[in-house]
Amino acid sequence: MTSSTPSGVFTLGAVAYDPKVVTIWTGFREWFQRHDFPFDYVLYSHYERQVEELLGGHIQAAWNSPLAWVRARRLAAARGTDVTAVAMRDTDRDLTSVVVVRADSPVQSVADLNRKTIGVGAVDSPQATLLPLAHLRGQGVEVNVRRFDVGVGLHGDHIGGEREAARALLAGQVDAACMIDGNHLLFGREGTFPPQSTRVAAQTAAFDHCNMTVGPNVDPATAEKFRALLLGMSYADPELRQLFDLEGLTRWCDGRTEGYQPLESAVDTLEFYARDGQVRARDYRP
Repeated sequence: MTSSTPSGVFTLGAVAYDPKVVTIWTGFREWFQRHDFPFDYVLYSHYERQVEELLGGHIQAAWNSPLAWVRARRLAAARGTDVTAVAMRDTDRDLTSVVVVRADSPVQSVADLNRKTIGVGAVDSPQATLLPLAHLRGQGVEVNVRRFDVGVGLHGDHIGGEREAARALLAGQVDAACMIDGNHLLFGREGTFPPQSTRVAAQTAAFDHCNMTVGPNVDPATAEKFRALLLGMSYADPELRQLFDLEGLTRWCDGRTEGYQPLESAVDTLEFYARDGQVRARDYRP
């Protein structure tokens, strides 16, 4: 059974990984309301609560991390229903993670990483922990993991863990460090990595990142209007451009789900979630 939104207000959940989240969604809220779409948002301290609230019907949509999407899909399927990825940023598609070594490292191939100490991000980071570690295991490489649990519960949105792993690499505390490819470039621009101090030893298959997930009890016409409004937003609008820059996109695209298969596999390989969406990772406390 589908339903309209409570009190006619479409409510979205977002995780407060940074103070800018308030600026972003307050601005979008005002834009939606001017376009005859009663809209509000609530903030969560971690993704597990947000996903559970989405499935419970307390919010109509969730701005989900890729890991939150995997859990939402699994929880919904276990209950005989489904959730829908209606939109994603243009910058959420076809990303990769890398395993980086120092430029003077003796590591020359993926096989050379075997038994080495690898710095990773937080336990729940798709791009800096789950995907690269599953990739290495798929190559037959077993490593000693040193985890940097910064912002646990934020699914890697807080990149502090990646940055700490990068610093540990330069300090010689780990043999390699895992991060999303874009952050490898960022760390070079910001000076965390001095010029020509690192090189890539391994790279994952492409994967997709965040998506706008609509819950199972939302009226299809309401969900479609929400999707159409998102896709109709223009970077040429000066008001929206500021919000887009903060959120890291230039346009909203249709949601797609095939890009989550690498993470689905990694979640199973590393036993993070069960097939029914329940948390299995023993040391994960968001």
